[in-house]
Amino acid sequence: MTKQLRSGMVLSVALLAAQLGYAASQANSAAQNRIEREVRRELVTLPFYSLFDDLSFRVEGYTVTLMGKVSRPTLKSDAENVIKKIEGVEKVANQIEVLPLSPNDDRLRLALYRAIYGHNALQTLAIRAVPPIHIIVENGNVTLEGLVGTAVEKTVAGAQANGVSGVFSVTNNLRVENQS
Repeated sequence: MTKQLRSGMVLSVALLAAQLGYAASQANSAAQNRIEREVRRELVTLPFYSLFDDLSFRVEGYTVTLMGKVSRPTLKSDAENVIKKIEGVEKVANQIEVLPLSPNDDRLRLALYRAIYGHNALQTLAIRAVPPIHIIVENGNVTLEGLVGTAVEKTVAGAQANGVSGVFSVTNNLRVENQS
């Protein structure tokens, strides 16, 4: 009888430990989801964040890794400072790259903006607070980042960027929301 009782107790303890582990993992998952939402909100509401910057992040436990490229040096430190203030964030790894300051790249940014968002197929995207197509210019090389609604919008944006005088290369990393 004691052998059965002991086996039952061991089984009960094992089940309790499994339930506690599951509950803890659910709590960690909920905390991580909350941190991800807050990080996303803080980044897109940075005062000088624009369509000429591309910020992304990864949350692993209580560590947030910031990535991307920005056109203003202050944006890198601003991003890190706001993320450090989020409840539950213990460490911020700032891997954001600051693009070189260049009058030629600034000229290209404006020309690319006009070419891309001036096209009939893309004009409606320009009215958003932060338009979905981010134009990253580094030494005359252009990378398009973001999420567009259709494959046509992706193709048009790439073609418009390629048509701007002074652009050396265009990498079209736009993702399409509706693949159909």
